[in-house]
Amino acid sequence: MDLRTIQDKLAKHTPSIIGDDALKRYSLLIPIMVKHDELHILFEVRSFEMRRQPGEICFPGGKMDDQDSSTQVTAIRETSEELGIKFKQIKNVQSYGYMVSPFGMKVDVFVGFLDCKEEAFNPNKDEVAEIFTVPLDFFLNTKPDLHYVHMGVVPEADFPTNIIPYGENYQFPKRRYVEYFYHYHGRVIWGLTARVLYDFIKKMT
Repeated sequence: MDLRTIQDKLAKHTPSIIGDDALKRYSLLIPIMVKHDELHILFEVRSFEMRRQPGEICFPGGKMDDQDSSTQVTAIRETSEELGIKFKQIKNVQSYGYMVSPFGMKVDVFVGFLDCKEEAFNPNKDEVAEIFTVPLDFFLNTKPDLHYVHMGVVPEADFPTNIIPYGENYQFPKRRYVEYFYHYHGRVIWGLTARVLYDFIKKMT
C-alpha cells in the first residue's frame, strides 16, 4: 500500500464512532402528546415478566431489526407495536441525537408527536405493564436528584498482565458516573431514560 491509496481511502471515508460495528443498535422515541390541553410526555412501565429490567420506566423503543431501513423506522415501529397504535398516529418524528452506553449499545434518540387520545392505546402486555404521562412543565420546573456510581475495569483471570507496563499493578481507569432520578407521584424515572430526558429538557429550556 502506498500513500496515495491511503489518501484516497481517507477521502472517501465518513468519520464515525471507532468500533461502531461492534455496538448493538437500539432506538427509542420521546413521545409527546396533548392531554388536558397541555403537552405531556408518555412513559411505559416494562412488563414484570421481561428478562431485562422488569418493572422499570422507559420510553418506547428497542433493538434495530434487519428489516428496518433506519433507526428512525425502528423507533416508529417499536412505538407502534408497544403502544398498539398505527404508524400514521406517530407524527413529526425528528432525530434528537444518540448516545453510546458503557454496555456496548448505541442508542439513537428521536422525538415524535402522538396524534391520538389515551383511549386509542392498546399496549402490548408482553412488553408493557402500563403507560402513564407526565406534564412537560413538570420536567421544565423540576431538577432531578443526582446520585453516583463508580465504574471500573476488572480484567479476566487470563488477562496478560505480564506483557503490559507495571503488570498486575497497572492502574486501569475508573469513572464516577452520574445517575439522574425524577420522582413523580410515587414513580421513579432513572437510568438511561432519565439521562435522555434530562438532556432533552436541558436543550428545550
